[in-house]
Amino acid sequence: MDWRIKGAIQKVLGLLPGGDDLHYQLQRRAGGLRFLDKEIRTKIEDWKLMAGHLRDAGIPIRGTRFVEMGTGWYPTFPFLLYLGGAGRVDTLDLNRYLRYDLTVECARRIGDQLDVIAAAVDRPIGVVRQAHDELMTGLARGDDPTDATGGVVRYRAPADATDTRLDGESVDVVFSNSVLEHVPGEVIEACLVEAKRILAPRGVVFHSVNCGDHYAYVDERISQLNYLQFGNETWKLWNNRFLYQNRLRAIDFTNMARAAGFAIELDTSRPHPKRLAQLAQIEVHPDFSRYTRDQLAITSIDFIGRRP
Repeated sequence: MDWRIKGAIQKVLGLLPGGDDLHYQLQRRAGGLRFLDKEIRTKIEDWKLMAGHLRDAGIPIRGTRFVEMGTGWYPTFPFLLYLGGAGRVDTLDLNRYLRYDLTVECARRIGDQLDVIAAAVDRPIGVVRQAHDELMTGLARGDDPTDATGGVVRYRAPADATDTRLDGESVDVVFSNSVLEHVPGEVIEACLVEAKRILAPRGVVFHSVNCGDHYAYVDERISQLNYLQFGNETWKLWNNRFLYQNRLRAIDFTNMARAAGFAIELDTSRPHPKRLAQLAQIEVHPDFSRYTRDQLAITSIDFIGRRP
């Protein structure tokens, strides 16, 4: 599909009454939700990477208090953290997107990967399997995620990550996965300030950001750098509330974290030769003149910021 068509459709749906339900149905029938198994397996791999990075930073999953920014349609990371023995997981969304049918399907498909989950956190497979059985039993009787996880996972929506209403120094990790690229920069700054407030001393933020053009996933003719050709005013035509892209580069996220008072202990951003070659094939708009070529070409970053 031409990326402009997708952008136009989402733009219109964002203005229509009932547009949210129409957008969901399109995603189920023609979008990414058709391949739920693949999506969940990808999320499990992302979670394994997060668990590994946190372990290297001296933070285990078991007993740890988490806050997730951006739950989405189904709570993959919160359920994985629950199975890994997390103490508490508050998962926040500005809008209430969670779908019960997808939540149940997510939990069921996670059950195919229990050995992988157990190995990632060094937890006995029997303990993980029992926790999953209890999760599925609760969901089968209609429990919400909180009751189905024995109070570990707490879904809150609408909820504002810039004002979580959580007690100060009551959390160990604030994290997100493929969320910050969809949030305006000034809101990210406020979220980081709030994260510092609620994190215990030596607590961390962990964010995995996909800062490439998401339209490239539906249009094979363009690269993940395609949107760098457009100025800010022109890009407003294609931005919409279902696929808002802030077009920030990896360095912006770590700079904002530093400005909020975090010490950066992990930064995986590196320019890939393939992206540098793609960058050479487009004319970058002057609105991005403050970045170096390497900074423009980076389309993903995992980073950890430590609260002093």
